[in-house]
Order: sequence, then C-alpha cells, then structure tokens
Amino acid sequence: QVQLVESGGDLVQPGGSLRLSCAASGSTLHYYAIGWFRQAPGKEREGISCINNSDGNTYYTASVKGRFTITRDNAKNTVYLQMNSLKPEDTAVYYCAADRSYKAVVAGAPAYWGLGTQVTVSS
Repeated sequence: QVQLVESGGDLVQPGGSLRLSCAASGSTLHYYAIGWFRQAPGKEREGISCINNSDGNTYYTASVKGRFTITRDNAKNTVYLQMNSLKPEDTAVYYCAADRSYKAVVAGAPAYWGLGTQVTVSS
C-alpha cells in the first residue's frame, strides 16, 4: 500500500508557474503508474496527466498539453507536475493518485489517492 501527499499548491497570477509534488511513502513509487487529477468547484474531477511505471510513457489532456509536464524521480519517491502559463480555468484542487495498473490510472480509477493541494490562478 502506498500513501501519497501532494504539495506545492498556491495562489499565482495568470501566466505564472507552479510545480506540484506528490511524495509517496509505504512503498516504492516506481512500481506504480501515477496520475494527476483536478477538481474545480461545481465541476467533476478530471484526469489531466499520467505517467507509466514501466516505460515512462506520459499522457496529457488537451487543455494542459504543452503547458504542463509530469516527471518522476524514483530516487526521491516523488512525482512532479510542472505547470506553466497558468490560466484562471486551471484553478482547482489537484490530486495525485497511484495504481500498479496504468490502465486503471488512465481510466480514472486508481486505488490510492492523496488529499489534494489547492491551486488558485487569479490576478
């Protein structure tokens, strides 16, 4: 079983950048595919990016492609989400989640979830 803790959320102006971290404990992260999800007020949770555990393959939803980058540092047992050119519509609680199955992460049904970190993009 793996425990996940997100950090790095903040208030940032439009056009700014943030780097979110997802630190894992209880298990070695490289066994797991990791996804980043977000949920804005009044909206459904959406998957925005994920990274495979076998070949490092990545996925981005269209609204963040070219602006966000997911990376993993297995030595630090941490996955990052670099977010650039932030827009007000990126405001949400951001969650990382893990599963040994990449399919489960892509399907939005990973087994393990963090508690989230708030990102607010506003001038």
